[in-house]
Amino acid sequence: MIATIQYNSRKLQIDLSQPLDISIPVKASKDTVNAWYIGEPKIEPEKDGDWIATVKDGACINFNSIEFNPHAHGTHTECVGHITEEIHSINQNLKEFFFLAEVVTVAPEKMGDDFVISKKQIQFAIGNKKRDAIVIRTIPNTREKFTKQYSNTNWPYFKKEAVELLVKKGVKHLLIDLPSVDKEKDECQLLAHNAFWNTSKEIRLDATITEFIYVSNKIEDGTYFLNLQLAPFENDAAPSRPVLYKIIN
Repeated sequence: MIATIQYNSRKLQIDLSQPLDISIPVKASKDTVNAWYIGEPKIEPEKDGDWIATVKDGACINFNSIEFNPHAHGTHTECVGHITEEIHSINQNLKEFFFLAEVVTVAPEKMGDDFVISKKQIQFAIGNKKRDAIVIRTIPNTREKFTKQYSNTNWPYFKKEAVELLVKKGVKHLLIDLPSVDKEKDECQLLAHNAFWNTSKEIRLDATITEFIYVSNKIEDGTYFLNLQLAPFENDAAPSRPVLYKIIN
């Protein structure tokens, strides 16, 4: 199905029949993506004595409780409340869900013992384009990202200057396939998080960071229409399902 959408001053034709889901699901398994030194998610039926809330055990329903951490398990979207003393809810601050997005592929650069995403790389990838959202695919890009255990791996991270460039370009929504925009162990400096949300000045309450995405190699770099679907949790972060749509015109 082709839909024509008025977006700002542009009319976009979107192919709604071919959604490109770039999320990683939460599943109850050790063989699922994880970070931040905690165990795997749990999805278990409720119990009352000998009664187990599953149809296979004789109940008339399946009735599971779920235990997980949105920052550690699967794709999630977070707001500035992730790093502030004042409570800010992603559900209260993200009120629009469709954005013009640019998908870019970046190979993190070696810097000492680390791999980083630099300002120079961001400038090269985006150029003079003005986008609401930037979707960053890092390479190597394998399906291991669905199951990788990131704790104590010193994953690639953004240099502060790279994030400041995104803010300068007006990017409100940053989507990455890593556990964090910051270094795993940085003595709680959180330089990239603070730069993106502009915490030292006027906080960007409507800006979001989405982590743990997976952008298939079949998805080409370029401009897409992004639907950033969010579970309505009153929390600094919530599970999310970003979906890309090709722009035809």
